[in-house]
Amino acid sequence: MKKRALFTIPIILLLIAVIVTSFFLINIKPSTGKLSNAQKLAEYTKPAVVRILDYAVVGWQFNDYNPDVEAVFNQLGYQTVIGGSGSGAVISSNGYVVTNAHVVEVGKMEDAEVANAAFEQLVATMADYFQEDYNVAYDYLVAWTQYTGIEKVTKVILPGGEKLDGEIKSYGAPINEGKDVAVLKIESKSLPTLTLGDSDDIQNQDNIWVSGYPAAADSDLLSPDSSLVSSMNAGQISATEKKTDQGSPVIQINAAATHGNSGGPVINDKGQIIGLLTFRGDTVNGQEVQGFNFAVPVNTVKEFVNQAGAKNTKSETDQLYRGGLNLYWGGYYKHALEKFEAVQRIYPNHSEIKEYISNSVKRQDSSKFLWSDYSTIIYIVDGVAGLLIIILLIFTFAVKTKPAAAVAGGVSISSDSTPPPAAPTPVQPENVIPDLNNDGKVDIQDILLALQQQQKQNQKDDDK
Repeated sequence: MKKRALFTIPIILLLIAVIVTSFFLINIKPSTGKLSNAQKLAEYTKPAVVRILDYAVVGWQFNDYNPDVEAVFNQLGYQTVIGGSGSGAVISSNGYVVTNAHVVEVGKMEDAEVANAAFEQLVATMADYFQEDYNVAYDYLVAWTQYTGIEKVTKVILPGGEKLDGEIKSYGAPINEGKDVAVLKIESKSLPTLTLGDSDDIQNQDNIWVSGYPAAADSDLLSPDSSLVSSMNAGQISATEKKTDQGSPVIQINAAATHGNSGGPVINDKGQIIGLLTFRGDTVNGQEVQGFNFAVPVNTVKEFVNQAGAKNTKSETDQLYRGGLNLYWGGYYKHALEKFEAVQRIYPNHSEIKEYISNSVKRQDSSKFLWSDYSTIIYIVDGVAGLLIIILLIFTFAVKTKPAAAVAGGVSISSDSTPPPAAPTPVQPENVIPDLNNDGKVDIQDILLALQQQQKQNQKDDDK
């Protein structure tokens, strides 16, 4: 056994080393380099943060002959638009979007309410234009103006630029009236999504980020497509136990936010939604003061998600995109390209995918080697190595061989416990040369005498 072990043990150790090495190589995870968690979160979340437009167009008919007033109506196109924009987040691959109720308030208003709100805006416009008292302008327009129709529009603008109609599936109440949450449904599939977290787990001073489309980030100096790029601002949770006048819980945060951010997701360091931005603190001397903003807790949001019949599910788009990002950040450009191209096939309108494909193509010649591509081959090699180890162990420690027989005194002695049979008494051969001269030894003289006797005997035999 010792001789076999000297041969087999080194081979077994070598095979074990092969298995351990292959296991290590196949489980190497792409390193994301020096990217901060905030940078990763920005790229993960950006494709699922949407802009929401909710407005109504009210048509007017002016019945008085007043060229100056008619000129203003012409400039307005005999229409008034009321409403605004906000932000939201996609939470399911089949098109459910969460936002604030006040962001889509116009879509829930009765036509009469819409007409009254639009008329008040029209009065304010005329009073400002003619530098007239508001009440005077109001009385005049009441007498000579009537609305001709109302068109309500709720649009969800995806980061890629696609504009889709939004249907309000569940609705709370605007600010100071109740829970400021609404859930919309758009017709699409394979959408990027964000995960709903648990606001019961949040702690004061937790790091958070606010994503959305703040109006302050819009500018005439920016290109039109810049309006499709969301902003993300960092901050911390300032208070966790505040409530509105109606008793609805809110989270206070110190991240910068403004008009247009309403309904945008507040995310934690895991990329999960822990709230929706809802309103800011009071102004001071007519100016906004940053660092005092409030969000609806995500557990309140979940109530309306359930009412809408929505499911917070990830899509294949999310998995492929995030996998591609991790490979890209780790320098595995060739493999990242495969993921990104798969995303483009599933969801061609993805906002970030074209740029990442382009960059991956440019860098694929410098792509790192990824052992997991050869997992099938490695598993086969490991299986064969494991089988050889078992065979060698059995051969070394389990199989016994019979030792070679030892020869002693012309008799074979085996290792069996049965004693060998007794040696037979030797018989003197007939042709043994005798000691003819009786000197105690067989010498040359005895040999000559024996030969002579043998010749005589042979002669007698011949004569017969």
